[in-house]
Amino acid sequence: MCTTEMIAFTRAHTYFKEMNTELLGLSVDSNSSHLAWMYDIYCRTGIKISFPIIADRNGEIARKYGMIVNDISNTQTVRNVFIIDDKQYVRTILVYPMNVGRFIPEIIRIVRALQMADCTNGSTAANWMPNQPVIVPMPKTYQELEERVESINKNKNGISWYLSFKEPEEKCIMSKENECN
Repeated sequence: MCTTEMIAFTRAHTYFKEMNTELLGLSVDSNSSHLAWMYDIYCRTGIKISFPIIADRNGEIARKYGMIVNDISNTQTVRNVFIIDDKQYVRTILVYPMNVGRFIPEIIRIVRALQMADCTNGSTAANWMPNQPVIVPMPKTYQELEERVESINKNKNGISWYLSFKEPEEKCIMSKENECN
């Protein structure tokens, strides 16, 4: 992680916590190197890094997760983001080249989209943003298809039996004050 990303994740850490999400850094540098880096960031910016960083000095973890490409370097990692759910399933992997920083608002949006899809048993559309409708799961029977068409005609909530939308239940919606712009 580069210094700007450390700062950006720290600034967004509150949003992640509000989404019941924890941040964890991984670096192939030593623990002493991490401490010096975190201290330097604090001395220069006043920002205290608010999440742990794992020292993966031999790159064992980074290699298992495909973060080191041996054809390019034995120690240089690509910048990955892994979104892992509470059941220990990797739900999303974002891979950034070394010269492109991570985009924190998109990572927050992905976490929210995953949580919304799980909560509503639906899907999020392209360019979905928090508090927008979700896609209703496909009908499983012909009778459900007919009911879906009737619902769309009545409620104007879709374009066809295979693509209709619903407003998420209140329990699934994050409040406006929790939104990150």
